[in-house]
Amino acid sequence: MSKGAEEIAKAAKSAFEASQLVSSQERSDVLLAVKAELSRQKELILEANKKDMEAAQAQVAAGSLSASLVKRLDLSSGDKWDSMLQGVVDVSKLPDPLGRVTYSIALDDGLELYRVTCPIGVLLIIFEARPEVVINIASLAIKSGNAAILKGGKESLHSTTALANCVRTALSQSRLPDDYIQVVQTREEISQLLEQDKYIDLVIPRGSNALVSHIQHSTRIPVMGHADGLCTVFLDESADPTKATRVVVDSKINYPAACNSAEILVIHSSVLDTVWPKVAEALVSAKVELRCDERTLAAIPSSVSHSGLVKSASPSDFATEFLSLIMAVKAVDTFEEAVAFINAHSSHHTDSIVTESTPNASSFCRSVDSAGTFVNASTRFADGLRYGFGTEVGISTGRTHARGPVGLEGLTIYKYMLKSGGEGGHIVGEFGTGSGKKSYKHEAIVGRLPF
Repeated sequence: MSKGAEEIAKAAKSAFEASQLVSSQERSDVLLAVKAELSRQKELILEANKKDMEAAQAQVAAGSLSASLVKRLDLSSGDKWDSMLQGVVDVSKLPDPLGRVTYSIALDDGLELYRVTCPIGVLLIIFEARPEVVINIASLAIKSGNAAILKGGKESLHSTTALANCVRTALSQSRLPDDYIQVVQTREEISQLLEQDKYIDLVIPRGSNALVSHIQHSTRIPVMGHADGLCTVFLDESADPTKATRVVVDSKINYPAACNSAEILVIHSSVLDTVWPKVAEALVSAKVELRCDERTLAAIPSSVSHSGLVKSASPSDFATEFLSLIMAVKAVDTFEEAVAFINAHSSHHTDSIVTESTPNASSFCRSVDSAGTFVNASTRFADGLRYGFGTEVGISTGRTHARGPVGLEGLTIYKYMLKSGGEGGHIVGEFGTGSGKKSYKHEAIVGRLPF
């Protein structure tokens, strides 16, 4: 008999509470055990993934699933499998994010206050398509001291089950409870889990804006949103043609189905007849469909415009996450117009400028309101693995304590620890402004937590 939502949530909270004295080394050892189990079960996992892929491809043929979702589903594509395993190892080697003193002060002789990093608690993570997210999040949760309940998309059912079994096997060999990482499968379970604010501390939806919005309106639990990636590259009036071509093409074609691939290209009107034709030719050579506004369309060479890959843009193209080889293109007359356009159309994920102007680079990074603002670099660099986080839960476009790729640090919060070394302890009644009252010292303390 399967567990009910309240039982699942309660088990996660109990597992979290029981895990707090498990050492950092033990947590890292669990991650290495996860990696070993994944390697041992590789054939079974890829066979399960093949079942999901076949079912997904049938849905694509029937018109009920997008091809980009199928690409995200495939564990065998490129170096995805090896990257998943390397991510586990990388997380295991990262410094312990817990117990770090971020503020320390003496309130009085022998009365010391410390702000110390600690886990958030029980995480409910809901994601679409990518089965490797099970391992990414389980690794981060284990290392950061958080229990987690995971829900993948129905299209990855076989894959996520096989991966979750590896995690559970590794947990069974440690002091961490078996229910420290749990996987649920149905939408009904999620609806009920969203009501468990007594036991679940944070919900992290990773998927479309529709998914994030639905979750935010369906729960009293705090939500850290991981939504669409409407990323933009802006070519300013000083853009170098070679840099522009390399950055734009990589931002679009390196992995079009990723949330950090560029969907919009904004071009300063002064380079429409110089830089833009070279970039357009390179994009079309890479089989990218260009949806251009009137001015960028007029500036495209005839050899490119006759490729069958150039079309007139509609307003909706500048608000669409294509997740495929399609790019919307817009011309602007000023730097300020570009920034205003990006802030109005971006999903506040990652945006990049190609420029030789240091003032423009500085202004862009400060005035574009996104989690990542890049200079002369592909938007595809927006990734926890590339940032040195080992892996990530996702990329937050919100304004909570975590923004951009959310790794270990994003899964921690802090608590205040106050320690009295006084003979009779300390009481507030001894402090004040009257006669015989003590004043607070508020002197900085240098050193580590003394207990």
